[in-house]
Amino acid sequence: MRIAGHTMGTPELTLEEAVRLFARIGLDGIEIIWDDDYRCALPKRAPAETAASLARLVADNGLAVACLTPYMVDIGSADDAVRQRDLDDFSRCIDAAARLGAPCIRVYGGAYQAASESAERGGKEDRAVASLRALGDRAAPSGVTLAVETHFNTLTCTAEETARIVRRVDHPRVRVLYDQPNLEFSEGEPYDVALRLLEGLVAMVHVKDLVFKEGAAKRFTADKVVKVDESVRRVRSRIPGEGIVPWPKILSALAAQGFDGWLSLEYERRWHPDDLPPAEDGMKRGAEYIRSVLEWL
Repeated sequence: MRIAGHTMGTPELTLEEAVRLFARIGLDGIEIIWDDDYRCALPKRAPAETAASLARLVADNGLAVACLTPYMVDIGSADDAVRQRDLDDFSRCIDAAARLGAPCIRVYGGAYQAASESAERGGKEDRAVASLRALGDRAAPSGVTLAVETHFNTLTCTAEETARIVRRVDHPRVRVLYDQPNLEFSEGEPYDVALRLLEGLVAMVHVKDLVFKEGAAKRFTADKVVKVDESVRRVRSRIPGEGIVPWPKILSALAAQGFDGWLSLEYERRWHPDDLPPAEDGMKRGAEYIRSVLEWL
């Protein structure tokens, strides 16, 4: 398994500075945000030569691009125009990933609010499955895999939902981005159950850690996909190894299943800067901890 840094963890830096930092702290790769509204990201309409230059910079620093991470959430929308807008963006993202040599694109499994949209779930899921199948066909010639994340407020909030949808898609270029911390705070499955459900489907893993706030709400509630507002947040972000997520057990279970892909340090400093020190300190410590765990496997 190789360890990448996520540019979510470097809001103070440019993308070029993040590449050099990740090399300096001994990481193997980089997960790059693909977005127009963030400093440490590849813009969505960056010209091909910009991606080519970035690919050279990454390689010159001894890294590899592990994943490209966009923020489209409407692949299950009933609005044809909205859904097509996101599919068009994904097509551009696939092209950018191919230019960068990125094996994966992170995908949200379609925005979904269980409390208010349960009657619409079947239709949303059908449309998301069709969208993912079409995107798998679009990605296949370039060898890019769409990694659907276990993520709150989507159709793939739990491991069971994620496994079911990805198996319905039934496409070799559509797999899973496993995020156990997301399952922890959104009341999904414990790691052993999740990994049994996802066996054979995991293309990539997000590594982060957390602790629950004292007196935190007993149930997870939030109305957004991308970020949980602080007012309803149940947890605090922590450096891997300094929270409650049992990474030694998780990594051992993944290894036993034959997983040998990217572990990306999804260091959430973009959203929660008060919880975490700068990446040069905290991400480095997290990577050292994960490497120490891997050495025992």
